[in-house]
Amino acid sequence: MRSFIEAHGLVKKYGKVVALDGFDLSIDEGTVVGLLGPNGAGKTTVVSILSTLLVPDAGSASVGGIDVLQSPKEVRRRIGLSGQFAAVDEYLTGFENLDMIGRLYHLGKEPSRSRARELLAQFDLADAADRPVKTYSGGMRRRLDLAGALVAAPPILFLDEPTTGLDPRSRIQLWSVIRELVSHGSTLLLTTQYLEEADQLADDIIVIDHGKEIAHGTSDELKSQVGGERIEVSIRHDASIRDAVQSLTQHASGTIHVDERTRSLVVPILGGAATLTAALRSLDADGIGLNDVGLRRPTLDDVFLALTGHTSGDTDQADAERQEA
Repeated sequence: MRSFIEAHGLVKKYGKVVALDGFDLSIDEGTVVGLLGPNGAGKTTVVSILSTLLVPDAGSASVGGIDVLQSPKEVRRRIGLSGQFAAVDEYLTGFENLDMIGRLYHLGKEPSRSRARELLAQFDLADAADRPVKTYSGGMRRRLDLAGALVAAPPILFLDEPTTGLDPRSRIQLWSVIRELVSHGSTLLLTTQYLEEADQLADDIIVIDHGKEIAHGTSDELKSQVGGERIEVSIRHDASIRDAVQSLTQHASGTIHVDERTRSLVVPILGGAATLTAALRSLDADGIGLNDVGLRRPTLDDVFLALTGHTSGDTDQADAERQEA
């Protein structure tokens, strides 16, 4: 497979703020790459450069084999872009929004109308096709925005935090739509703050912070960097924490962390549910009562905390300064 999207040494500055600091990227055709990072990490700047909305201060990039700087119009013919906020006209109907996009792509009257109806059905919006978009829910607007990015059937898609702000049901619906697109051969760069989202959709994940790649791998590989799975146990007040530690040591794959104040233990493990079952049997055999127990996998915040020292929900100073630039 050839690299379909490439970037080398991208640099972008906003005054004294460095948004990208020598960023590299390589995406194979027909795959999904998730670009993860906290607010202000540089994710949107990467998408903006690859989609020709921004010119980098240094570095090079190509999309579908076309140089982004030398032939931006050719790049735009081959891409679909869905930004962080739904770019739809709320005073037009869903159908009118998509039909208008088709006309702007010079598809012609009948092909534009036909494509609009096709996409409205695909995105489960057919029943609302003739309603003004201002009556749509947030999830419906996001689906319509993504449909708009697909009107010209582009082989390359850039989705910048497509599910931010959506409720869980709407997020799952949008994931289903994205999976269908990928199954038909689309190449996708997805930016997100949600490791779960990248876990569901991405073949490969790049973690970016302060404009640089700080980690690269599959979801499981990234999770393994922060200790893999763990058992979290809350001990009853009439049980001994020391006895609980002794009981669980045989099941631990690393150091057991104890919080005396909350009477809780975090036990790194291997083996998932089977190890949890064995640990519960040991605790029961030793007569140690529990208030709560659970098997946990690292979250996005765990990954970011381990890699960057802050969580994904933190808006770093660079983001704030960039907003003012």
